[in-house]
Amino acid sequence: MEIGIPKEIKNREYRVGATPGMVRALVEAGHSVKVQALAGYEIGFFDDMYQQAGATIVQTPADVYACEMVIKVKEPQESEFPLLKEGQILFCYLHLAPDPVQTQHLIDSKCVAIAYETVTDREGRLPLLVPMSEIAGRIAIQVGATSLQMNNGGNGVLLGGVPGVAPGKVLVIGGGVVGTEAARMALGLGADVTIVDRDLGRLRTLDAFFGPALKTLYSTSQSIEEAIVNSDLVIGAVLIPGKTAPKLITEKMIKKMAPGSVVVDVAIDQGGCFETSRPTSHDDPTYVIDGVIHYCVTNMPGACARTATQALTNATIVYALEIANKGWRKAILSEGLRNGLNVCLGSVTNSHVAADLGHTFVAPESFINGNLECATSSELI
Repeated sequence: MEIGIPKEIKNREYRVGATPGMVRALVEAGHSVKVQALAGYEIGFFDDMYQQAGATIVQTPADVYACEMVIKVKEPQESEFPLLKEGQILFCYLHLAPDPVQTQHLIDSKCVAIAYETVTDREGRLPLLVPMSEIAGRIAIQVGATSLQMNNGGNGVLLGGVPGVAPGKVLVIGGGVVGTEAARMALGLGADVTIVDRDLGRLRTLDAFFGPALKTLYSTSQSIEEAIVNSDLVIGAVLIPGKTAPKLITEKMIKKMAPGSVVVDVAIDQGGCFETSRPTSHDDPTYVIDGVIHYCVTNMPGACARTATQALTNATIVYALEIANKGWRKAILSEGLRNGLNVCLGSVTNSHVAADLGHTFVAPESFINGNLECATSSELI
């Protein structure tokens, strides 16, 4: 199979879909790989490294999108939509539920779009989302702590405090991978940390893992509202795979926070879990509503692009090889990759995306062996 690796063009996005090591593995498996010039330059993966791994360096996005399969990091940008073609495999993060425009472009292109964030493993976990969630959770505390500095408009609280002065209060909404890593970082700085989740089993696990240093709280609108009032930093870390994030933090709650407090919405890729959230970029990462600083960058791990690329490709390489070796129709015989199929040959094949955006849902099983049989989401429940 001919595989293309483009240079990412989203704002301040320096990650790349494949490291030289991943390219070498693809080439050794018998595939041809084209890498766009300077695709990994900013993070130390130079063109000659890709050439030594067996890749051909090409100059334009059109050269890359001429390939049968395109492996990248972030969703296609506006200039890339016209380059997609019927039957082409697109393997990357998509986050379609809050993005009707991108979804329609993928439908119109009739490409085969497999989303990292909905691929599952045998235990039902999200192995291609986990590494970026780990990084985003840790970055959330870094950017939150920096935003609290008065030179950045914050309230001047040092998260770890000092002897004789109480530490800052951090509230983490969601006890999944992002929330766990955010709590780990905040506790490491010496902050006063509370994590909120509606899964009592998860709260017990977190309590046993972190011990009494971490406070746990069962999630209700009242408990969140009471906790948020005294918080200096709130991390939104809520995820429902494939669906638009629920708005658990209302504008009314934000109004109750002290001026100079900070909220970081890690769920912004899925629409955000704060009513006051809107997507921002690394060039202009924050804005203020009711005196509260909002950080809502949609590609947070891109700030630590070298680490993020290595972590991501460690996870994607196995799936990329499976798709390339078998072709997408045989690859989706695996339930994990079948769950990753979001749009296929003009149809929406993820039930959550279809429901959230009002599209007809076509079961991904319908495309196995070339047979297309439409099925509504209700027929699969």
